[in-house]
Amino acid sequence: MTGGTGKVGRELVTLLRGHGVPVRVASRAPVAEDPDSVPFDWFDRGTHAAALDGQDRIFLVTPPNSADPADPVIPFLDEAHRRGVRTVVLLSSAVPLQPRAPELAARVRDQSGGIVLRPSGFMQNFLSPHPVGRQILRDGEIRTASGAGRMGWIDLRDIAACAAALLLADRAAPQADQRDYLLTGPRTLSYVEAAAIISATAAKPVRVVHTDEEALAADLQTVGFSAEFAAIYARAEAGARSGRDDVVSTAVPDLTGRPARTFEQFVRDHAAGWSTAAA
Repeated sequence: MTGGTGKVGRELVTLLRGHGVPVRVASRAPVAEDPDSVPFDWFDRGTHAAALDGQDRIFLVTPPNSADPADPVIPFLDEAHRRGVRTVVLLSSAVPLQPRAPELAARVRDQSGGIVLRPSGFMQNFLSPHPVGRQILRDGEIRTASGAGRMGWIDLRDIAACAAALLLADRAAPQADQRDYLLTGPRTLSYVEAAAIISATAAKPVRVVHTDEEALAADLQTVGFSAEFAAIYARAEAGARSGRDDVVSTAVPDLTGRPARTFEQFVRDHAAGWSTAAA
């Protein structure tokens, strides 16, 4: 599992091990106390063999904040195929932020056992250390170029549950033919609506400041995004103005057998994350 120490990865590891499934966790910062944790770097092919050796199923998280994740990931996929990996679940994006994201997703879907998960915006983006969460903590505001655009925000715990269901599934089952899943919460929300829920439920007053694409990209660079990735991210957010992301899918209940978590549930569960102490 690449990205096994990330937010979705940690949750997925817990779910799979709870089902008695051994998991090899590949990351740049392996956990010393975990004997199944191995060092892994997308840009060091010398670390790839240890991550793949003896594995038949992979959960694939692309390099974070990369303008072109396809460059290191496609050779890794080719090596996985040579080694007989039969199931690859790629955590992709509902919006193809990077120029080659569609190519990478197509490469996964076109291989036998390849599955693409396209989550809508993460609810956890409203928590630090994501730039949106940091703005809320620091300034009590959300800066956005999305206008009144709405998005089907999803809790990463539901993403992990969907990934677990697919990795554990009998690939001969009827749903095995589906290769692409849009993952969303149960309804769409604008930033204004999300801010109102945080304000009311977590007792953290949050206002929304509308800005343009260029200004948002500049803001993102101040919190560590590269200029190239900041521009891609801001462009994708500005595109939400068109209503492109105002979509709800049934993938979470279809795969897990239970409803997706609501934004209100997420805020209640993480209310402490917006406290002064959390800052």
